[in-house]
Amino acid sequence: MSLVKLTIKGISYSQTQNGAYALILNEVDGERKLPIVIGAFEAQSIAIALEKEIKPPRPLTHDLFKSFADRFDIVVKQVIIHKLVDGVFYSSIICERDKIEEIIDARTSDAIALALRFSAPIFTYKNILDKAGIYLNNPSEVEAADSEDDGVLSTPETFGLDSEGNASNDVYKSMSLSELHESLEKAVQDEDYEKAAKIRDEISKRES
Repeated sequence: MSLVKLTIKGISYSQTQNGAYALILNEVDGERKLPIVIGAFEAQSIAIALEKEIKPPRPLTHDLFKSFADRFDIVVKQVIIHKLVDGVFYSSIICERDKIEEIIDARTSDAIALALRFSAPIFTYKNILDKAGIYLNNPSEVEAADSEDDGVLSTPETFGLDSEGNASNDVYKSMSLSELHESLEKAVQDEDYEKAAKIRDEISKRES
């Protein structure tokens, strides 16, 4: 299976689900995006690594791991998102010490937080991107929208709410496949990647 290199486009925050963020990965040689829902701590750790100029007064867990690895001459060579099951992404960290390579299982959010600190590339397999990637049909329109938004990934929306404004986790389960595909297309057009990720995961569960 061929590997596809990914870059980090950014992190989107949801106002409707406490502690929920969407990490947006972009394929290097294409237009597809891979949204992955992550927790608040991992989002903070990734954001700090992306900013580079922000240094917390005490090391975060991923910073501590980096210091530990540096002390014992362990290098993270690359991160591979290698599996997708029921909307959950599984990743491996490829490490090297004394020219001996080791593969360590990790949560995708942790693996990416470490990849940033080691300046290591991030990959996924083509079949995973084919299954879970969101393809933008008209990239030029999205680029124009991005420039107007001055770099903001997306405006957090009150998705998954009932008529009274209460959060509903079952909103997508009650929708038909055709309705889900239509909602996915609209979420992508609106650049609401967290919503798109949740809809995509529901579609993936039904089609698997």
